[in-house]
Amino acid sequence: MTDQTNTARDGIFDSGGWVLQVHGGAGAMRRGELDSALETATHAGLTQALVAGAAILRRGGAALDAVEAAVRVLEDDPAFNAGHGAVFTADGTIELDAAVMDGATRAAGAVAGVTRARNPVTLARALMEQTPHVLVAGPGADRFGEEVGVEQVDPTYFHTAERWRQLEKMRECGQGKAVFDADVKFGTVGAVARDSQGHLAAATSTGGLTGKRPGRVGDSPLIGAGTFADDRSCAVSATGSGEFYIREGVGHEIGARIRFLGESAQVAADVVQAETKALGGEGGLIAIGHDGAAVWSFNTPGMYRGRVAADGEMTVAIYGDE
Repeated sequence: MTDQTNTARDGIFDSGGWVLQVHGGAGAMRRGELDSALETATHAGLTQALVAGAAILRRGGAALDAVEAAVRVLEDDPAFNAGHGAVFTADGTIELDAAVMDGATRAAGAVAGVTRARNPVTLARALMEQTPHVLVAGPGADRFGEEVGVEQVDPTYFHTAERWRQLEKMRECGQGKAVFDADVKFGTVGAVARDSQGHLAAATSTGGLTGKRPGRVGDSPLIGAGTFADDRSCAVSATGSGEFYIREGVGHEIGARIRFLGESAQVAADVVQAETKALGGEGGLIAIGHDGAAVWSFNTPGMYRGRVAADGEMTVAIYGDE
């Protein structure tokens, strides 16, 4: 961890073949302070996501298929703030955001404020592939999901007792609107991949912030902010205080530094994380460069994260010293 930027790093993992990384949010996860049951659950969820994505890449499948598969696993896992297990708005409702981007074509799809798609990442991909649009929000996104046959659920499917408890605690503290609290976890899930053909893809999904204003949209579904993929540079999925990640244009900024300055994925990610921190934004990201360099960078005590590659062992970590 560097003192100047407070950015946690893992060193560059170079892979000439396929590689997959996932994350499940960043925040105040400190060794010895995290509930042991949650630690076990998140380790298991990240592992399952890596297994699902790696199965596709191992048989020569596309990076886009791999990131969707990995994120679907995390959306279905109540340990993470996405899909089943998403946080509540100030009104006690759940609004989900997700995005996907294909680095080979730079096609992208995103949805915001959806309430019925079991897997918002799949809805985002359907939007990308079946419409000329990039981003659709609210009732229109819900209606699109019904029209194209994306699996629908009653909104109560997303509710969990733990997320409701967190909203009630916020209300008791008098925090009736979303707050950026350094002592909480910024919940988002995401995946980035490079397939055996050298193509990149990224996907991100989130329930946002506990107690957020209804209708609030963060960086996750915004292409070039929380989600970005371009075979010429990198694939990025971010998690953190979204308003700051939007203002920094985190994903696109990292890609631009790689393309135009010739920086490595790790250097570009660290510089952009430091700039986001200077604005007041905390969180983290995972990225894969066009050369297969797989990195992560975060300016919080921890980030739920994992990596697997064709020529390497699977790694799952939480804390900054791992």
